[in-house]
Amino acid sequence: MAERKTVFMSIGTDVIHGGHIEIIGQAAQLGELTVGVLTDEVVAAYKRHPLLSCEERMKIAAGLKGVAHVVKQNDIGYAAPLRALKPDYVVHGDDWREGFQKPVREECLQLLAEYGGELVEFPYSHNREYDRLEAAARSQLSIPDLRRGRLKWLIEKKGLVTCMEAHNGLTGLIAEKTAVMENGVIRQFDGMWVSSLCDSTIKGKPDIELVDFSSRLNTINEIMEVTTKPMILDGDTGGLTEHFVYTVRTLERIGVSAVIIEDKIGLKRNSLFGTEAHQQQDSIPNFCHKISEGKRALKTKDFMIIARIESLILEQGLDDALKRAFAYVEAGASGIMIHSRRREPDEVFAFIRRFREKNQHTILVVVPTSYNAVTEDEFKSRGANVVIYANHLIRSSYPAMQKTAETILRCRRSKEASEQFCMPIKEILSLIPEE
Repeated sequence: MAERKTVFMSIGTDVIHGGHIEIIGQAAQLGELTVGVLTDEVVAAYKRHPLLSCEERMKIAAGLKGVAHVVKQNDIGYAAPLRALKPDYVVHGDDWREGFQKPVREECLQLLAEYGGELVEFPYSHNREYDRLEAAARSQLSIPDLRRGRLKWLIEKKGLVTCMEAHNGLTGLIAEKTAVMENGVIRQFDGMWVSSLCDSTIKGKPDIELVDFSSRLNTINEIMEVTTKPMILDGDTGGLTEHFVYTVRTLERIGVSAVIIEDKIGLKRNSLFGTEAHQQQDSIPNFCHKISEGKRALKTKDFMIIARIESLILEQGLDDALKRAFAYVEAGASGIMIHSRRREPDEVFAFIRRFREKNQHTILVVVPTSYNAVTEDEFKSRGANVVIYANHLIRSSYPAMQKTAETILRCRRSKEASEQFCMPIKEILSLIPEE
């Protein structure tokens, strides 16, 4: 009697619909079917945050008719399962022939060729009802109680997360949806940073806490309405302690994951001015009081108050920065952001090393605007947990828009600008999904 063929297919969804049932049934007809269930981290990296945990999704897959075995799949690529199982067939929909999954398909074909396996592709199910199901799942992710704790979850799962600056709905969509694939790994930003500098600049105002909190809330709501990823707010100095308490309550209620406040007082000036502009650091007791009062106002364990230390910016030295960091943690800060305007990362690395010698658990945040040659992998290996790209979308958009305006003035028509710098109108329209 001929030995039964073996089949492997991968599943990342937590919304099982008729299309999935159909392809699983077709796969099971080919032989004994093993389903690889992608881990939460993988699904979050290439698709969206899963509503159900990997363990729950594995239970669901195991209960589906035709599924003989279920394994956890730790990578979107197929190298590990194919080398371990050597299935006769790999089954997939034909939707991965183009787009960001195309390299995954090519790798899969190479792996199958190593031992004579075969790829079987079935037509992808295009159904408006399935699209509505996915849209409904995404809408669940924007609910404040689900969104708020996602930043903590990602840090616990990944060790290091990245946040891209967003200052309106469009840049929020860029931070949400931009993805690249390298060496079989899909990379996306994990969250968004809403910067006071960018929020002020987009309104044509100086970065001196001139934009009031109501206006900043409008920006937050504009971004949150079209995205699902966690958000960190640049809270400047936090203002008066009595005001900060209400800010914390509002941000927690609407689903923001964290606020970062800096230990300065007086008229706020951007930190990258350093000692060139008059800036005064708050006293340790006063700033600790602000943190502790904000902490007392919280209703959940999800929202984080992160203390930003300006000692290196104001040239007060590493010892002062460390003294403040430990005091702020003691006062209840969930994390510490260490800031520096030097091009060399030495003082930031020294701070992380000495902080981690005494504290291995508190979240550490870095903003490598100046020391931008350091990779995320190096930050992670040294003990950082959050990397914020604080102003890059607005810094790149301004020169592009200015060049377009200059070209139209110079040519006295828009043809050249449209051809050189502008995306087609149809692509602009397709950027914004219809509900």
